[in-house]
Amino acid sequence: MLKLALIFLFVLAFVSYEVSAQPYKTLVAPINKDTSTSLYSITLNSNEKYVIDINAPFLWFICPFPSPPVPCSSLECIQGRTYLSGLCSSSNNIYIHGRCTCTVTPVNPVAKTCAPAQLTYKDLIISWTNGKNPTNVIKFNRLSVSCAPKSLLQSLPRGTNGIAGLSWAPLALSTQLTPSNHGLTKKFAICLPSASGARGVVFFGDGPYYLMSRTQLDVRSILSYTPLLKRDNSQEYFIGVKGISVNGKPTKIPPVAFEFDSLGHGGVQLSSVVPYTTLRSDIYRSFLYEFSMATRGIPRAKNVSPFDLCLKTNNATGWSPVGLRVPQIDLELGNGKKWTIFGANSMKQISNDVACLAFVDGGKAAQRAVVIGSYQMENNFLLFDLASSTLGFSSSLLLSRTTCGNFNFNYGVGA
Repeated sequence: MLKLALIFLFVLAFVSYEVSAQPYKTLVAPINKDTSTSLYSITLNSNEKYVIDINAPFLWFICPFPSPPVPCSSLECIQGRTYLSGLCSSSNNIYIHGRCTCTVTPVNPVAKTCAPAQLTYKDLIISWTNGKNPTNVIKFNRLSVSCAPKSLLQSLPRGTNGIAGLSWAPLALSTQLTPSNHGLTKKFAICLPSASGARGVVFFGDGPYYLMSRTQLDVRSILSYTPLLKRDNSQEYFIGVKGISVNGKPTKIPPVAFEFDSLGHGGVQLSSVVPYTTLRSDIYRSFLYEFSMATRGIPRAKNVSPFDLCLKTNNATGWSPVGLRVPQIDLELGNGKKWTIFGANSMKQISNDVACLAFVDGGKAAQRAVVIGSYQMENNFLLFDLASSTLGFSSSLLLSRTTCGNFNFNYGVGA
C-alpha cells in the first residue's frame, strides 16, 4: 500500500504545475500533417489532436456533459466574448437554473461554420524541453476553453478533437501556455512538416530550438525578423509587404496594393488553415505574368485546379537541395528583409512529371491583399514573439540541411 502511495505521489510531482525547480523555460509538442485536408494538428494530453489555427482566439473541443461553466462576470468571459464571430446568428449569454453561463462563438475555419457554445475549463498536459528533447511534463489546470457541438468537426481531419487557437487573443494557447510566473516568455514557434510521416514541432517560450542536421542547429541563429502587425480588435497576424520579386526582378505591383484601406481590408495575413498562398486578383495577375515569363523555357502542362500554371518537370528543370530548379520568389518585407520562397514551397508536385505554381487567385473582392498559406510555411521555421511584436522566419530549412521533422521527440536523450 505504501509503495502505491509513493508511486502516486511521484506521478503528481511529475505533472505538477509547480515548476520552481524546472531548469527549462520552453514547452514542446508535435505537429502532424493530414495530407487529405492539408491541415496540421498539435498533440496535447498525449493523444488529443487539435487543428492549429494561428488566428483563432481560443481552443475549442467536444466537451463532456456537464462541463464547469465560466462565470459571466469573470475576466475570462469578457476576454472570450471580445472575439464573437459574425458567422453565429446568436451569441447571447444564457441562464441555466438562474445562473448566467458564458457564451462564446467557436468557429470551424475550413467549413466557415460557427456555433454558440459554453466557455469552460480544461486541464492540458504538455512537455518541457531543453531545446533538444522533451524532458518532463507540466499540467496546466483549468485553462479557459470553449465547448463545441460535434457538427463543428465537419471538414476537419478524422480523429480531431477540435481547434487550437494560437492568435494574439488572451485565451489563445499562445498566451495561456506562456505564463510569466513560470519563466515562460510570450513566444511560440511553429515548424510545419511537409509530409504525414514526419512530425513537425511547436515550441512555447524563449528556446533554444534545436533541429538535427549535420550538427545540432539552434534555429534562432538563422532567423531574420520583421514586425508583426496587429489591427484594432483583431486577433489575426499580419506582416508588412511592399513588393514581390521573381528571380530578382520586381513585379509591377505598387506597394500600396498590400496596404490596409480605410475599411480595414487588405494587408498581408499569415494563415495555417489556408493551404496555398492566396493573392487578390490585381496582385495575382502581375505575379503570375512575371513567373510565367521567368519560366518560359520550361514546357507547360495542362493546368490542375486550383492552379493556373503547371510545368512539365521530367527533363526541363531538375532538382536542387531546395526543390525544383525554378525562379525563386522574394516577398519584399516592409522593413527591408526578404522572405525567399524556393521550389520546394512554390511548386506543388502533382505527378512524377508535372508541378504547378502553388499560389491561387483570391478574386477581385478578396478581403486580404495576400494570405500566406501553409504550403509556403512548410519546412520554414516561424517564431511569433508576441512580447516584442516580431516574426522570426528562416525561409527554407532545406538550405540548412534540416527539416521541421528533425526535432528529437525521444524523452531525455541528449538532455
